[in-house]
Amino acid sequence: MLEPANTWTQGLDFPSRLFESGSNDYELYEEDGEFVLSVELPGFDPSEITASWNDGVLNVAGEHEDEHRGTRRTYHRRFRFPKAIDEDGIEAEYRNGILTVRLPVTVESAVSGTEIEIES
Repeated sequence: MLEPANTWTQGLDFPSRLFESGSNDYELYEEDGEFVLSVELPGFDPSEITASWNDGVLNVAGEHEDEHRGTRRTYHRRFRFPKAIDEDGIEAEYRNGILTVRLPVTVESAVSGTEIEIES
């Protein structure tokens, strides 16, 4: 009889993060007509982080080199937004290891599509 996969891999030293999506390093929500994205980037200096907007996609990247330990950390993630964003109104702030980006939704896109009548 075959054992379930989780039983036979239990004794092996696989790092659990190997099988995780890694999506728990950020929080994204919409409030008061804007998207708010918070990304955890502890240990980075503000000058090591870049955020750029291109055609509905926000790119967040970071690169940190620790010369004392001889290590290098990189971070890169892309976020696609379903609504039109006011590009000139995007603001970013890095405090206490957390990058917060505010992306205001343009007024035209706040109400989009056609309402579908529901028959009863």
